[in-house]
Amino acid sequence: MVLLVLQAFILQWSLRPLRRVINELTKVQRGEIQRMSEQHPRELEPLTESINAFIESERDNLDRQRNTLADLAHSLKTPIAVLRTQLDSGQSERDLHEEMDVQLRRMNDLVSYQLARAASSGHKLFAAPLPIESTAEEIVRGLEKVYSVKGVLCEFDISPDARFHGEPGDLQELLGNLLENGFKWARSRVLLTAQPGPTTGSRRAGLILSVEDDGPGIAPEDVAKILQRGVRGDERVQGHGIGMSIVQDLIKAYRGELQVVRSQELGGARFDVTLPPGL
Repeated sequence: MVLLVLQAFILQWSLRPLRRVINELTKVQRGEIQRMSEQHPRELEPLTESINAFIESERDNLDRQRNTLADLAHSLKTPIAVLRTQLDSGQSERDLHEEMDVQLRRMNDLVSYQLARAASSGHKLFAAPLPIESTAEEIVRGLEKVYSVKGVLCEFDISPDARFHGEPGDLQELLGNLLENGFKWARSRVLLTAQPGPTTGSRRAGLILSVEDDGPGIAPEDVAKILQRGVRGDERVQGHGIGMSIVQDLIKAYRGELQVVRSQELGGARFDVTLPPGL
């Protein structure tokens, strides 16, 4: 009899941490707290971290979808205002046509950006690992046609173990915009490097991507400016800075980091992307 009472006591005591997790999860569902606390035994940390990551991912997705229309409307205000001003200014038909072409291209870029941003699904907790090289090869084949006059050579240094854990569309947007930026500014060479990031315990490895070119590079004081939405590094180069804004939003959605430095190997700009380990 004493043994049964002792076993029941031990069982009740051992389940106390799990009951605290259940109570906190109930409070999250009711909206009383925003996330699980970190005051849990080490054995339950993977569970509470997974729950918190799921909560944050869903909250980010909801915020992104809620803000897309408002952001798009705000982005389109300026080109629409410019067109209205030009129509009222009595300009020649030729000048008006040129200005309309510029503003319509800008509006198209803005719409494409917002659609890509809304479609980006953020950090996937249980996404299948995607290889890097096949996606990169497909993108480069297209860019080689677009920039055929320049004859840019794109080289790969991709580890066989490098994997992207997320949506295929997000990987295409990330690599596509980074590589297109490289092709746009390169004189003759672009280099894509990919390797697994550091990991701990049973966590899946992160990802480290670098795209560098042999172009003019970016002055440190200009880095923040060119990464702003709608800002170009050079007015003579087609585009409105939308691609790099998509890259920044994707990296933020995956809780990663972006750095822009001088390429030691090629001499131009190097964009370093670091995505953290998964759960």
